[in-house]
Amino acid sequence: MFFLQVSNQNANVSIVLFFGTIGMLALTIGLIVFIIFHQRKVIRYQMTLQKMEHEQQKMLLNASIRLQEEERQRIAADLHDDAGPLLATARLYLNENLVNLDKTTQLQSIYNAKQIIDDTIQLIRNISHSLMPPTLKNFGLESAVNDLFQKISGSGSINASCRFHDYRERLATDNELIVFRVIQELINNILKHSNASFIHLTQNMNGNKFYIRMHHDGKGITQADFERMNYSSAGLGLKNIQSRLKVLQGRIFFEKDPSQTYYKVTIELNKEDNSLQP
Repeated sequence: MFFLQVSNQNANVSIVLFFGTIGMLALTIGLIVFIIFHQRKVIRYQMTLQKMEHEQQKMLLNASIRLQEEERQRIAADLHDDAGPLLATARLYLNENLVNLDKTTQLQSIYNAKQIIDDTIQLIRNISHSLMPPTLKNFGLESAVNDLFQKISGSGSINASCRFHDYRERLATDNELIVFRVIQELINNILKHSNASFIHLTQNMNGNKFYIRMHHDGKGITQADFERMNYSSAGLGLKNIQSRLKVLQGRIFFEKDPSQTYYKVTIELNKEDNSLQP
């Protein structure tokens, strides 16, 4: 009888061990299957993210190319439509028949040609200034931005002010031009779309970080809006900004103040990534 009870107990233990082993095996298999599916999900997510990043890079590149092409077309149009006719007209006054005219007519023709050539020189100078503003080239980003904000404020339509706190060392000339173009594009968006009553810009350094911050009290966008527009076909101006900053390894942030009274745009550059000039 005793041996029968021991045998039953051993059988029960064996059954428990058997089902326990089966349970552990099922749990292990379930865990392995879960890990495999989770890894596949992570891989699919990473592939989707990479595809989105690739599409964003493609859109930024297209925006940059489109911007450059538009600038080339504008310059070509200015030269063709304005400078070309002026020079052609000057040539009419200075044709080979000039030597056969009386002296008074010769002098008048030469004077007229000189006036047209002077106008052409001024036109080409204006085109050159649009490519590289002389204030920016000669005096730097701070002076150029101050000049820009004075002109905006002088219009009387909006209160514009700016202050540079830590701009003792200039960025390289090409980099200053990129930052200036970004500021111009941001201001253009604010003036066109925000209906703001003021714009205030500040510049400062924090360690190795270079910051430009713009505040305004009109309609604006948040970082989520900016990211969404970057992945869509809309917002060409914002893509131009992104593509310009990408050259400088810079970043831009859009946010609304916690007080809900104004919007803030922050441009961030790494000092090491942008060569400085004294």
